[in-house]
Amino acid sequence: MQPRERFIAALERRPLSGLAPHFELVFFLTMEAFGKVHPSHRFYGQWGQMEEQERELHRHDMADIYIATAARYDHSAIFIHPNPDEVDETTRLIDIIREKTGDRYFILRHGDATFSIPDGTQMFAFAERMADDPDGLKREAQQRVDRAIRHAERYAKHGGLDGFALCADYCFNTGPFLSPRHFAEFITPYLAQITKAYRDLGFYVIKHTDGNIMPIIDQLVSTKPHALHSLDPQANVDIAEVKRRYGDQLCLIGNVNCAMLDTGTPEQIAESVRYALRSGMPGGGYIFSTSNCIYTGMPLASYEIMLDVWRREGVYA
Repeated sequence: MQPRERFIAALERRPLSGLAPHFELVFFLTMEAFGKVHPSHRFYGQWGQMEEQERELHRHDMADIYIATAARYDHSAIFIHPNPDEVDETTRLIDIIREKTGDRYFILRHGDATFSIPDGTQMFAFAERMADDPDGLKREAQQRVDRAIRHAERYAKHGGLDGFALCADYCFNTGPFLSPRHFAEFITPYLAQITKAYRDLGFYVIKHTDGNIMPIIDQLVSTKPHALHSLDPQANVDIAEVKRRYGDQLCLIGNVNCAMLDTGTPEQIAESVRYALRSGMPGGGYIFSTSNCIYTGMPLASYEIMLDVWRREGVYA
């Protein structure tokens, strides 16, 4: 089976043999690994002034970075970060990756339209809108979803894209930014709607959110994504408990502790890897990854320790 086929089998909770599939939502250490700036760290403010030949060189260079990352680190999927982030540019990037790799890799991109944690300058304004203008807030939520679905319809018509990662973060380490009651009012209906629309168009859906999701996990699962990422151990989300409660309903992706990868010893990293593998793998429906991503500043050597343990111990009989 190609990596893409194995990734889909895990999303569909079908039995697998060999290594559990692996991917990372982002691998930002491309400068350290390849001497190349990550595509999302590039500034394309002058994109409109570039000649098409220069744009095409950029597209191929971005595609080559994604492919090199997947090949070196045995990723089954490529999560692209289009830059500039436009539908037409995204489809061109997808086409280049497909031309170079065929159907070897599962390709996905961000596609969340639901409200995430507001930044510090907007938190009070968001709270005021919930209290003073809930209908207006819901109209905005619907408009965001409608726009995302229109974009997805264009991707479906073009072909080449396998799915979406819904990357709106809802939770701090202590819990969701909204109470479960408010989450059910302002987030869940729109998350369910966009997930169903994507699935109806033939896409796979991975819901990502960091933090302590346990007060709202029933709501997240009820929206029927194919998979849930990242099951954050730094927020005391126990992948074993999530597997016990929901493993028959969706695929789990995670959850090697990023704090261990950042500052832990090799022994601590290995133990976190083993816990994720032995908790997530039984019965299938599991994709191996960190509890967030390979972010800027993380030691690349720590990620390589993580992969060494996975290659030895993340194997189905």
